[in-house]
Amino acid sequence: MRVGGEIMKRHNALKVVLCTLAVFLLLTWILPTAYFQTSYVTQGRIQMGLFDIVNYPMTALQYFGYVPVYVLIVGGFYGVLNCISAYRILLDKLANKFKSHSMIAISIIMILFAVITSICGLNYGLLLFFPFVISLVFLMGYDKIVAIFTTVGSVCVGLMGTTLAYNNTGVLASVLSLDVYDGIVTKIIILVLGLILHIFNTMMYIKKMPKKSSDNELLNYVPEQVKAKDSKNVKVWPLVLVLDVLLLIMILAFISWSGVFKLDIFDTATSAVTGFKIGGFTLFGKLLGTVNSFGNWSLTELNLCILMATILLALIYKIKFNDLLQKFIKGGKEALQPAVILLLIYTGLVIVTYHPFQLVIYKSIIELTKGFNAFTASLVAMLASIFNADPMYTFNSAVPYLVSIVKDKNVYTIIWVIFQSIYGFVMLLAPTSVVLMATLAYLNVSFKEWFKNIWKLALEILVILLILFTILVLI
Repeated sequence: MRVGGEIMKRHNALKVVLCTLAVFLLLTWILPTAYFQTSYVTQGRIQMGLFDIVNYPMTALQYFGYVPVYVLIVGGFYGVLNCISAYRILLDKLANKFKSHSMIAISIIMILFAVITSICGLNYGLLLFFPFVISLVFLMGYDKIVAIFTTVGSVCVGLMGTTLAYNNTGVLASVLSLDVYDGIVTKIIILVLGLILHIFNTMMYIKKMPKKSSDNELLNYVPEQVKAKDSKNVKVWPLVLVLDVLLLIMILAFISWSGVFKLDIFDTATSAVTGFKIGGFTLFGKLLGTVNSFGNWSLTELNLCILMATILLALIYKIKFNDLLQKFIKGGKEALQPAVILLLIYTGLVIVTYHPFQLVIYKSIIELTKGFNAFTASLVAMLASIFNADPMYTFNSAVPYLVSIVKDKNVYTIIWVIFQSIYGFVMLLAPTSVVLMATLAYLNVSFKEWFKNIWKLALEILVILLILFTILVLI
């Protein structure tokens, strides 16, 4: 029975996502469909069939496959990293240094993750550093729930308080005809309040945490300990440098330099490099191929950086080519379940896009009140966030129709704040949350166990958001 229970727990995230897809499928048979394009157009029922169950994952792979592939490459990266003794030595040094001030260290990590997400929109990109932070949390003596609070929770708070991350909110800017700086004070307030609540609740959980995380199960997420005699001649600084450069590249590459700051320095630099000719031959342009400038990167470009970092570390720490391949493949296999879960989550997005029943629901909710109402708008934002895993699809599924109903442009900034903050809030506990479900699968934590520990924080955040929305409407 114990073995069976462990197996069910290990695949709980997968089961929850499959159940969610089953609900989506059922809704295609129950609800009529409609779309909005200058006007509301009904289509009748468009049911999902048996062959669609096979076809839609292929469609999801075609359009969103770069996200599962990114997770697999991150897994391969840590497969190699775990066999480098410098990695465990680095973790031990940080854990020993932070142990006496572990709550402060965890708070700083939370703030960094939230701020980077808020400014750069690296909610998926930061998955690269999740295993590192999780290992560090375990070595400091905390459990899996603290690890999820520290990683997933912080990213979701950053999404709630999105400030300059144009890649996440560009649709809102376009549909509402607003600038990214509109409502910036409110967005910062949401970010700060969200962080305060998040850190406070994490500290409260730590104080009542059942036990320290010294059991063997948690140690499976930490690389093998290095003997003292073997660690004397190991250089840690090259690893630190590579990780720091990776983080710096991610931040620079995802900040919307031209869209937010109106700077074209990276566009100009990229064009100069790719167009540079040697004897009439664009050498760098040919070598680099199709390359986007900083500010326009996606996870696809990050994949190349991670692969290059993996090879560089293998050269620095003298890992043989066969061992490199073996460890990378092993790490990728360990990331396979989270990658499959993400593919299924995006399959759900394909379902609600090809069978657009959701707008029928949103219309009925919006029409409960006359004009703009913050509470009905929040409810619509919640449902849109659950149905659509990606922020762009979330906003595009409901906001254009809402704007056609609400003619008062003075509330457009409030609509922006509601949708982006509710989206981040929902990602804390939705079965369609990419960062949440991938992390639950990685740590073998059941959705029920996570919900049991997050519901109080989620309720507090929701109450604060609704109060804030009400104040904004009254003002």
